[in-house]
Amino acid sequence: MRLVHLDLKGAAPRVSYLEQVFPLLSQLGANGILIEYEDMFPFKGELEILKSSYAYSEEDIERIQQLAELHKLEVVPLVQTFGHVEFILKHEKYQHLREVERFPNSFNPHVPDTLALLKSILSQVIEKHRRSTWIHIGADEVFHLGEGMDSKNWMSHNKGDTGTMYLKHIKEVLGFIATQYWGLRVLMWDDMLRKISVGALQGERMGTAAMAPEPGVSAVPIYVAALAGVMPSAQQEPVSALWGHGSQGSMRSPRHPPAAGTGAHEAMVRLVLLRRYDHYSVLCELLPVGIPSLAVCLQTLVNGGFTEETKRKVLDALGFQSMQLEQSTCEGRGAFPGAEIYHMVEQVNGHLKESILKALEEESAIKGWFSPYHRKRQFGNPRNMESFGSKVLKLHEDWEGFIRDLHTHLERVYFPDTVEEWMEENVNPYLDQLRDLVRDYQ
Repeated sequence: MRLVHLDLKGAAPRVSYLEQVFPLLSQLGANGILIEYEDMFPFKGELEILKSSYAYSEEDIERIQQLAELHKLEVVPLVQTFGHVEFILKHEKYQHLREVERFPNSFNPHVPDTLALLKSILSQVIEKHRRSTWIHIGADEVFHLGEGMDSKNWMSHNKGDTGTMYLKHIKEVLGFIATQYWGLRVLMWDDMLRKISVGALQGERMGTAAMAPEPGVSAVPIYVAALAGVMPSAQQEPVSALWGHGSQGSMRSPRHPPAAGTGAHEAMVRLVLLRRYDHYSVLCELLPVGIPSLAVCLQTLVNGGFTEETKRKVLDALGFQSMQLEQSTCEGRGAFPGAEIYHMVEQVNGHLKESILKALEEESAIKGWFSPYHRKRQFGNPRNMESFGSKVLKLHEDWEGFIRDLHTHLERVYFPDTVEEWMEENVNPYLDQLRDLVRDYQ
């Protein structure tokens, strides 16, 4: 499986844009989409508080799956079940479920309400993805685990460590999925597991949801795969204990063929398109800007290396004339969804800051006769001001027109909150300086 990870915790694209992107992903070699919804999922009832004001509708979720099916992309929903739950724990309603009271990063696994909440969240997401044969439970980067008082008390009374505590919670989640959704296979990230010895993993029988969820209920076998959060490498040892097929293949069915006898890192590769590092961070790169990089990675995986033939396929698919990997540049107009945004962001990154700072800092008439002191007191000699005025006004007019066009293109792909944030982070810090100077000049 070659999964493209759509991380929607920031800059979630409109479904109309996914309609254009999914065929390209399939053409480039992807056969699955890993969708981390966070607050873009249309939660209902008690969970409605988790929804973004721009969350996808139930119809949108269905449309995304139809599009994926049309282009032979398997949809794997991702629900974080331990760490990376800031979008949940930032709400006052759920603050009592934090591992450490001050930090909204991770769940306290000892509070019964934690598992109850996770069951509700998982149920709503899984019910809207009945075509999916996999569910991803995240479980990476569980920051501050073991630092809360409940965890310290548990480790003291049970003579355990953070590893056994981590596995206990994961197995409770797996037990719920295995009993409620028979045949659904589970993926999780492997970074926390790397810190746990293979012996401990085997002792916990992670190939099955070994702990009976309830008294009198037998353990249910479940297929669990650990997926690396990085590109696979020969040096990285697979967590082989996780690659069980339940009880000698008892999970197999016509829609669940046995997996090939390979290590986890050979069987699946995830290509991430991060939108944010976490719910509180600034936006990462926009999806249209990341497409050329994604195309190179997918085609390299499909063809076993980045050959001249691979490069030609990428150029043909994207509509570029050439590309220089070392400089991270592509030459040509581009003919992929969002190519206009790709080029316009290049202009912002390469010229906006430079051209404005050059005008403001290198123009001697501005530095000498239109300093912040002059501007604050509205005091200046028209003779000197006119020497830089037309140049500054033209620069301002050109950039304002350019940004209006960029704004229009961004709104076709993204919701207003994303457009506003991207402008605030990447355009306004520089353009506002020019706007202020033009206002004072006028």
